[in-house]
Amino acid sequence: MCFVIIIEHIFCQDRTGLFSSMTSLRQRKGSKGKDPGPIILLSLLSPGGFSWWTVLCVMTGSTVGISLGLLCCIYVATLHENDLWFSNIKEVEREISFRTECGLYYSYYKQMLKAPSIQQGLYELIHDNTTESKRTINILQRMNIYQEVFLSILYRILPIQTYLEPIYFYIYTVFALQTVYVIALFITSWLLSDSWLAGALSGVWYILNRVDTTRVEFTISLRENWSIPFFALQVAAITCYLRPQLKPIHQRVVLWLVFVSTFCFCLTWQFNQFVLLVQALIIFTLDCLDFLTTEQVVSLYLMQVFSLLLVWLLQFCNSMILGSLVLSFIVSALFIKHFQTGLKTGGFVIRVGKLALHTLLVLTLTFTINYSAKKILQLKSDEHIFKFIKAKFGFGATRDFDASLYLCEEAFGLLPLDTFERLAGTVLWYYVLITNGSGQASREKEDRTFKMRPDVAYNLLHTVFFGLLAFSTMRMKYLWTGHMCPFAAFGVCGKEVWSLYLRVLHCNTKTMQSHALPPSQLLMEEISELREFYDPDTVELMEWIRLKTPKRAVFAGSMQLLAGIKLCTGRVLTNHPHYEDQALRERTRQVYQIYARQSAEEVHKVLCSVGADYIVLEDSICYERRHSRGCRLRDLLDLANGHIMDGPGENEPDLIPATHPRFCEAIKTDMPPYSTLFTRVFKNKTFHVYKLKKLKKKNKAENGP
Repeated sequence: MCFVIIIEHIFCQDRTGLFSSMTSLRQRKGSKGKDPGPIILLSLLSPGGFSWWTVLCVMTGSTVGISLGLLCCIYVATLHENDLWFSNIKEVEREISFRTECGLYYSYYKQMLKAPSIQQGLYELIHDNTTESKRTINILQRMNIYQEVFLSILYRILPIQTYLEPIYFYIYTVFALQTVYVIALFITSWLLSDSWLAGALSGVWYILNRVDTTRVEFTISLRENWSIPFFALQVAAITCYLRPQLKPIHQRVVLWLVFVSTFCFCLTWQFNQFVLLVQALIIFTLDCLDFLTTEQVVSLYLMQVFSLLLVWLLQFCNSMILGSLVLSFIVSALFIKHFQTGLKTGGFVIRVGKLALHTLLVLTLTFTINYSAKKILQLKSDEHIFKFIKAKFGFGATRDFDASLYLCEEAFGLLPLDTFERLAGTVLWYYVLITNGSGQASREKEDRTFKMRPDVAYNLLHTVFFGLLAFSTMRMKYLWTGHMCPFAAFGVCGKEVWSLYLRVLHCNTKTMQSHALPPSQLLMEEISELREFYDPDTVELMEWIRLKTPKRAVFAGSMQLLAGIKLCTGRVLTNHPHYEDQALRERTRQVYQIYARQSAEEVHKVLCSVGADYIVLEDSICYERRHSRGCRLRDLLDLANGHIMDGPGENEPDLIPATHPRFCEAIKTDMPPYSTLFTRVFKNKTFHVYKLKKLKKKNKAENGP
């Protein structure tokens, strides 16, 4: 970091005359509609007598950016190997390491590779009857797994099968996307500051703050690890598109890049609509503040719409996309904008009143269109998300099982304060504060009016809006912390704030080294720390299921465990972690009665209705201690059923004592009626597997015709 600061300071001094020449050249060419000549990748290079410097900077910056991206890729791959000793464990252990929904997504990649042909594999995904028992669903419609389909096809056609295992091809692809991510951050910072050294600093910060910028090394196949790199590319493309005096042909090229990156982002993550909604609100705000032209606003909105509609087609007309808030908002914003003329005219008070009315009209029309669309489409797939949001801010029922599942997870809680301590440890947080403060001070010093480039304004609002989202929901922090790196680097290395920054921070070599050394030491310690995957109970369970149960056997249990059972054994499931379906959520709540206070007869009836042959009970859930009282799974079930919770503590007055013991505990007594309806067939320290007795068929056989 010290090296970057010193070199940038030298370059800023050496290029003073060059910057002056470039400024005058921009002024001379601006009247002719020429490109101003910023150092931009993507072939947006300026003509002129200093082309040798431009070429040198682009070549050097590109080399540094690619090198940092590859370094990040190798870094996370090394952490993954060192944490699990992935290269030396059995295949079943490798697959078990894909925890929760990660295992579900990877199972479809494995399923495609096992299919006799690509056509047969696609047919099995479109007519899937193993993910949800007694149902045939279209996986390509329900889930965002086109990346698994693409990788499986690519693995089949490339001549790599002899020296690269399928699982390595998969994880290396995900790690390679981190290269794309870092390069995108590099480009964004370069475009903002006109200095590739800012890009280098953003890449270094991203790597040093890995704990808060990514979790790819232990959640490889999570949808966000596929999509966020494309989102970063989209932000880089938008930053380029909003640069002043960009040539029309360059604008069209960049818009295509915006469309392609937005499409890839939407195709790979089911929560794309909510992220794009935040981005649409940013565009709307910039439009209201007169930072963007009408053409820019309409173009960016349309890129979002076209991307979502193309994904809608590829996902077999998934109604969740048509009923999304972002589509309703964009339609409303464009409609009101078209008819409400003279919005940005008049005095300050009149303009504020017009903008307030404009915003009110857009929001009213948005909710009207969205409500109507959901009624027409009978859409309930995403209602659990809105239940969670309402309950989180105190507007919804706190006993709703689906909302409580999210509310009780740490990932969906508020952003912990120790996040800022870690960011401050790499001086990233300080730099963000100094950037904002110094930028404002420099503007006030130059003149008393507020001026900001559109690309800078977009990235500032991007940081603010997604920062608020991260504060409210910790899982969304990865959309914010990654973007903090290029924006903070822009403030540090941007020539307009550089001299003031040095005075504010009183920067010197010793100070910078004292800040940079601890993160570097932590990075080296992480790389040198060696662990090994160890989960013998789960391995034993998977091996028993694979060897001792029929291939079409149906298993019931927790969502997280069943995803692993599908991946490791290929057995049929009653439920799974992909929660974006109302019928599945209801089925999950019913299956989870195995951890509630219900009679043996009622549980048996529920399990038979979903076609279960076996149930897997986990002691870690039945006797859970990870969550506090009120957030344990058994507590959520008791509250949803109107029962008093376990243990000491207060209960709401309308709750009543349950008339039956907790099923997961009582079944272990092996006493009637449990022994009449269930037979234990497997047990270890963690899991208990019971087989359901089909009493109805048995009684019919005994009674005879």
